[in-house]
Amino acid sequence: MIPQHPELHQIRLENVLTALGNPLRLKIVRALAAGGEQSCGAILEGVSKSTLTRHWKVLRDSGIIWQRPYGRENLLSLRHDDLDARFPGLLDALLAAAEINAADAEF
Repeated sequence: MIPQHPELHQIRLENVLTALGNPLRLKIVRALAAGGEQSCGAILEGVSKSTLTRHWKVLRDSGIIWQRPYGRENLLSLRHDDLDARFPGLLDALLAAAEINAADAEF
């Protein structure tokens, strides 16, 4: 694993909420929640690599995702179990609210 991943007891609510307050990062988390572990390049298209790298760092450092090297790329996965252990039901509630907002935006 990449060393910047916080331990479970180091995950702070304000960091999680701040990270998920960005629409692009929330979109990344929704994609990971729906599709499981994915290659960094497969999550979002049309966004520059440097922009995505910054968002992955924020998500990783806040304790929302795992990022692990795999050959010449990195794989991302959601730390759903860790977040649920630290803040029970928070991630599910945020993802449900994001789904509602996305559905409302389609109209």
